[in-house]
Amino acid sequence: MSAEHDRLEEARHGVAWRQWGPYLSERQWGTVREDYSTDGSAWEYFTHDQARLRAYRWGEDGLAGISDDKQRLCFALALWNGADAILKERLFGLTNREGNHGEDVKECYYYLDSTPTHSYMRWLYKYPQRAFPYEELVHVNCERGRDQPEYELIDTGVFDADRYFDVEVEYAKASPQDLLIRIAVHNRGPSAAALHVLPTLWWRNTWSWGPPEKRGSLAGLDSGDGTATVAAAHPDLGARWLYADGRPALLFTENESNAAALWQQPNASPFVKDAFHRYLVHGDGGAVNPAARGTKAAAHYAIEVGAGETTVLRLRLTDSAPDAGAKFGAPFDALVEARRADADAFYAAVAPAAASDDEKRILRQALAGMLWSKQHYYFDLDRWLDEHQAHPMTPNSNQNIRNRNWFHMLNDDVISMPDKWEYPWFAAWDLAFHCVALASVDIDFAKQQLDLMLRDIYLHPSGQIPAYEWNFGDVNPPVHAWATLTVYSMEKSLRGTGDLKFLKGAFQRLLVNFTWWVNRKDPTGRNVFEGGFLGLDNIGVFDRSAPLPTGGSLEQADGTAWMALFSQNMLEIALELAEADASYGDLALKFA
Repeated sequence: MSAEHDRLEEARHGVAWRQWGPYLSERQWGTVREDYSTDGSAWEYFTHDQARLRAYRWGEDGLAGISDDKQRLCFALALWNGADAILKERLFGLTNREGNHGEDVKECYYYLDSTPTHSYMRWLYKYPQRAFPYEELVHVNCERGRDQPEYELIDTGVFDADRYFDVEVEYAKASPQDLLIRIAVHNRGPSAAALHVLPTLWWRNTWSWGPPEKRGSLAGLDSGDGTATVAAAHPDLGARWLYADGRPALLFTENESNAAALWQQPNASPFVKDAFHRYLVHGDGGAVNPAARGTKAAAHYAIEVGAGETTVLRLRLTDSAPDAGAKFGAPFDALVEARRADADAFYAAVAPAAASDDEKRILRQALAGMLWSKQHYYFDLDRWLDEHQAHPMTPNSNQNIRNRNWFHMLNDDVISMPDKWEYPWFAAWDLAFHCVALASVDIDFAKQQLDLMLRDIYLHPSGQIPAYEWNFGDVNPPVHAWATLTVYSMEKSLRGTGDLKFLKGAFQRLLVNFTWWVNRKDPTGRNVFEGGFLGLDNIGVFDRSAPLPTGGSLEQADGTAWMALFSQNMLEIALELAEADASYGDLALKFA
């Protein structure tokens, strides 16, 4: 057993090791949650160009971002190479219409490492020293057809002669509430190059919509110990401090939309979301708040890195007040290295003994990608539909808005995502497969994720499991019972006994989902199941969730096979439960 195994055991008993993690999205713009258009054109309604100007409604995004598990306080990296047209605060990519193969992130970044409690995380980003080719990437990909390859960032020549920075970010937890942050900037080019690095702390904007909500604050402090300090306070989260080693300049603004630039309307504050962009790129000194307070702050490091050299920056986000002792120095680096060693020991215990060193590295980085792809997902459908004048309980409401029948849903959880840029929203059947992989390193998180989709505020009253935000009413293959049984069996093998309470709760709600399938997708009662989101994923010449253009119905062999698997899994679960409670025997007969 390793120190990370000990932390997982402590987390089972209430220690908040998972409260802080990589829960920030990599793209909040262009999502359904942020779409307030009349025609559902999410990609066009909130664009990448608007993202630096416009406060998000339902979430936040950033580079190497972390947050608490309710995404109140957020931390991420911002960079400027002196040549880009914009401050890089988030990953760039093409919209569904711009990419010749659909939406596509156009950056080079890598999840290198993570432990399940996020006691250690490592992330790498390759940032060109030349101007980032935004327009070229859009233009060339728009001109290419679907039969041609995608035009990638490396194809533009922006990395030629190795003129780029490797920006490596490490997070290490000294305690559940004490996060050490080490940023190593490696200049891979043949000559010295300048870079502006802005580690940024901000509060998610929860106060600009509807009734007044609790609002956090940020303020600059002179801690007197060679660090720059940002004090953060929130009625629920309490007090936090961000310490930046080396006394960088502190910049402050508000996480508010620049309404003047967006809509030619008065700004709520003279200091708005894009202030750091304007301050650096346009030299607008009046963009930042001279009073050193706001809801968004950054430590501004202006560095020059020699050819082939490395500059290391250190910060600390913690609940320890300024008078609680030294924040940096040799113990800081020693603790980061200790957490990396903990990660080494953890994965040495996880990897199969017969695996080669290369296979072990592949396994470790693959799991790091899974663990980095957690995201806090907030979506209150009741409120969102009201804001769209589309709530079905409201007379004469708009009937052309998606997800009108899901107004019971209230999502406010950390969820495993298919991809935090291309798919920064949960997909229920993807999640089932994620849980089987995640169970190999964090079985409690895997169980919690499976339970999530079956809760009353997710599961439709009809019994349908929500698909994904583009249309929660689409149909996914019924793999939830298979994942539940698999994770239960993995825990039984690991701990010697299965979690019958977890299995029983899941089974009862899966019964409701099974009944939905029988009533909704087998209307003739012949156990031959109809169309929907099955088989070849969403590839099709027509919408299989809508009436067929020729009339009639589509009976699918794959849909019937999925339901046979569902029945088999439910039979196996019922038999497992019947060993402890004979009343489940009759249900086993039902599925047989």
